[in-house]
Amino acid sequence: MASSSSESWNHDVFLSFRGTDTRTTFVDHLYSVFVQEGIYAYKDDQTLSRGETIGPSLLKAIEESQIAVIVFSENYADSSWCLQELAHIMKCKDEMGLIVMPIFYHIDPSEVRKREGKYGEALAKHELENKNVESWRKALVDAGNLSGYVADGPETIFIKQVVDAISIRLAAAISIDNEDLIGMKARLQNLKSKMEMESDGVLMVGIWGLGGGGKTTLASALYDEISSNFDGSCFLNDVREESRKHGLPKLQKKILSLVLKLKTEEVVGDVGSLIKSRFRRKKVLMVLDDVDHADQLKELAGSDAWFGKGSRIIVTTRDNHLLNARKVNVIFNISLLNDDEAIKLYYKHAPGNHRPIEDYEMLSKDVVSYAGGLPLALKVLGSFLCDKDMSECMSALARLKEIPDSDIVEKLKISYDGLKPTEKELFLDIACFFRGKRKDETMEILDACGFHPIIGVKVLTQKSLITVSKEGTFDMHDLIQEMGHYIVRGENPKNPELHSRVWHYGDIVKICGMDAMKENDRIKALQARFWRKEEVPPSFPEVVGNMKKLRWFYWYEYTATSLPREFQPMELCCLQLRWSLVEQLWEGYKHLPNLKVLDLTGSTKLVRTPDFDGLPCLERLVLNSCSSLKEIHPSIGYHERLIFLAMEYCTSLELFPPIFRMKKLETLILSHCYNLCKFPEFQTSMDNLVELSLRGSGIEIVPSSIGQYCNNLVSLDLRRCKYLLSIEHNFHLLKHLQLLCLDSCVQLKNIPTEGAVNEFLRFPCFLRRLSLGGCNLVDEDISVFWEELSNLQVLDLSRNKFSRLHPSLSQLPRLKFIDLSDCYNLVELPDLPSSISILIANGCTSLKIGDFPTNHLKWLWKVSLSTRNCNGERILESMLQGNAIEDYFISILIENCYVPIRGFARETFTLQLPWNWYSEFCGFLISIKSLNGNMEEVIVIKDVLVELVPGRNQGDDSILKDATYLSNFWDEEFLNKKTFEIVSDSKSSIQIQWDTGIRLDMVGNI
Repeated sequence: MASSSSESWNHDVFLSFRGTDTRTTFVDHLYSVFVQEGIYAYKDDQTLSRGETIGPSLLKAIEESQIAVIVFSENYADSSWCLQELAHIMKCKDEMGLIVMPIFYHIDPSEVRKREGKYGEALAKHELENKNVESWRKALVDAGNLSGYVADGPETIFIKQVVDAISIRLAAAISIDNEDLIGMKARLQNLKSKMEMESDGVLMVGIWGLGGGGKTTLASALYDEISSNFDGSCFLNDVREESRKHGLPKLQKKILSLVLKLKTEEVVGDVGSLIKSRFRRKKVLMVLDDVDHADQLKELAGSDAWFGKGSRIIVTTRDNHLLNARKVNVIFNISLLNDDEAIKLYYKHAPGNHRPIEDYEMLSKDVVSYAGGLPLALKVLGSFLCDKDMSECMSALARLKEIPDSDIVEKLKISYDGLKPTEKELFLDIACFFRGKRKDETMEILDACGFHPIIGVKVLTQKSLITVSKEGTFDMHDLIQEMGHYIVRGENPKNPELHSRVWHYGDIVKICGMDAMKENDRIKALQARFWRKEEVPPSFPEVVGNMKKLRWFYWYEYTATSLPREFQPMELCCLQLRWSLVEQLWEGYKHLPNLKVLDLTGSTKLVRTPDFDGLPCLERLVLNSCSSLKEIHPSIGYHERLIFLAMEYCTSLELFPPIFRMKKLETLILSHCYNLCKFPEFQTSMDNLVELSLRGSGIEIVPSSIGQYCNNLVSLDLRRCKYLLSIEHNFHLLKHLQLLCLDSCVQLKNIPTEGAVNEFLRFPCFLRRLSLGGCNLVDEDISVFWEELSNLQVLDLSRNKFSRLHPSLSQLPRLKFIDLSDCYNLVELPDLPSSISILIANGCTSLKIGDFPTNHLKWLWKVSLSTRNCNGERILESMLQGNAIEDYFISILIENCYVPIRGFARETFTLQLPWNWYSEFCGFLISIKSLNGNMEEVIVIKDVLVELVPGRNQGDDSILKDATYLSNFWDEEFLNKKTFEIVSDSKSSIQIQWDTGIRLDMVGNI
């Protein structure tokens, strides 16, 4: 078995039997199987030392056993010793909870229970000898009434049934009593539910998680509980280390020995072939603990075909990739302990032995917080602090936060040691600088440093070293981060100038206290953040200038007007001086051949950029919010490596240099450059440019060169260009344009057309999103242009002046979303295409809606109107008949509308539910927008009237949904989030977040 019996027992089983009947036959065979199965049984002729008094020794052995097995044979009652044992066994059952399992060997249980036959004769004989027969008689009655085993059929099969039953009882007792399972019992039950024990298929289950997180403990507990259900079983500890020391063939030999119950020397021949041939007809349970390489799984459990029906293979690992590559059936991600579980485990090892001393309560919380739910850390810290007084404990904990415990670090470091060199560098950078930072932004920096982060981050995630939060930020366990810091400090914790990475203020001050002119070739990455100008060591710029191996430098609020002349880190890949006071980055020309990212965001004093000829590898240039920037070096227009250029809110910029060779540029953002009145002409093909934003700029004309040279443009944002008069190119040349935003271009009057004189607009046919809100459009402006937009999905016509829309709007076959909000002159809705999913028409004060045309709108799931002139009941009824409610959800908001019947009345409403509401819906979420500011509105469901209707058969082909059917449901109103999202899902509740579209994010439990 994987773990031993509880410490309160000296024996698993006590055997009570009549020696002359069964010692050399049945009991001997039974005892041998106990030995094979690792069950420690007390048998008098095997365990008593010569000369010991039998009676008292046997009585003591009974009290120290978990289970008593009584073998009632023909002459059992003839022995007064047997009857004394029996009486004491039944007494221990009543007083100590001893488990009693009777075996009726070639006798009828009624003979024992009724004291008949030889049992009656034996009792009569003992009574004549004036022995204590009454207690024996009662013991026989009680034991005879217990559910036991009657020997029947082949003895080997019968013995196996008995031993299996005993193993199950022992395993259950171990799991209940095992204190190592503190915090693991719920996880154990969850894991057991995934084992599909009733299935005859071969199942491989992976237990994945952080080192020291309880994977081995959980696997061991599961093994103890279920191993008796298999023909053979083995628990292979520490496969990672054992395979390195002894090789995989020796582990194969060990598996054969354990499963087949052979001595190691009895296993001969090709062990790999033996596993395949000997196990394929056996129901096998095998646990491979701490696997870290694909070869280990290949050689020890290569294929399901190796094992017989019903076999289960359990693998514990820190590397999720191994499990995915092997295509295991179930991956169980073991969660860390919550605070309540953690405190119990800590108290087990800490002062007071489960009885927390009041003085230690706050300290205990600090320890639990430090351990972060990691069982290994709780055990190590509890054992370390168990004999310390309060002051010693506080001192030790403070030291641990600077110098982590080596036992914990070395256990966690195993995952780090298995990384490739580039992955190690990637992990250390995230641990030291980027925990809590947004993944998408950080990936750009890590890529510039040559770490290939896309695959690297996946590896680190699979090895449980890092996580990515739902919000898209990097995270990791506190102790994993401390391990990273510990590795960086290495053998020189007090000498930060020898570290590869520096991020602490104290370390920076210490380095600046040394010789500022001395070159440093150890520091690769440096992060500096000073909250006050006075905190900056005077020599810091010179010290940085002499860091010759620096590849990443981040200084928040750099205080000097430029970088020092000595600053020449030839290996620098990324330079970030956000919100600095630089007026120019450096004086004159500087050659930094490896710089790929330059970020000067918020440098409000910056007047001019450097000469970009000295930065030949630059790929990303970020100059957002450089409000004093007036001069961009003309070399920017010749830069052939630049991919991303962002200059938002450069409010002093009036001129952008001509673009001649920027062939690799993919993104160009010149948003909110209010004084930029002229956009430069492109002078070369820009085939890689996919995103162009001039949002809120002061440009008056979009030059024709955009249409000529930017043929692959996907997104063009011209929102709020209030001085824009003309777009001098033909939209039809932009064959790949999918997103066009012209919102609030109030002076725009000239967009070239093709073959039409009076048309205001004409667009490329591949557009998916078109925004024309606030463009002062009247009826004549948009009389007809819809026919060409066969791919349009999102149309924003809000804040315009038209009164009607052309009927051809209904011919847009893929339109999903239309926004007509604040079109005050709109008097009627057009016919909508059958594909429509969302209709927004808030603030349309002239709009009148009679018989809402929704019969054909099967995928309409969201309607938002603010008009008294509509039939709310009709709208709701129509939406409930559609496909959206059947498989997804609906959202309806009708302000200022009173619906008296089966709609939203003032106090109550009745809602007719779809036919499958009770089987396929998780619940109902209803929100109230209070108009009077009262936030204490309460929704009460008073009555649910159920009318049974004929349901559709689950096997009915009519409800099978193909890909086309499912794709009709559309929820892309918001580009970066879903309207309706499940936050968490448990057996008791589902927590969902619902963006209602009325500035309200609701989180509710169902």
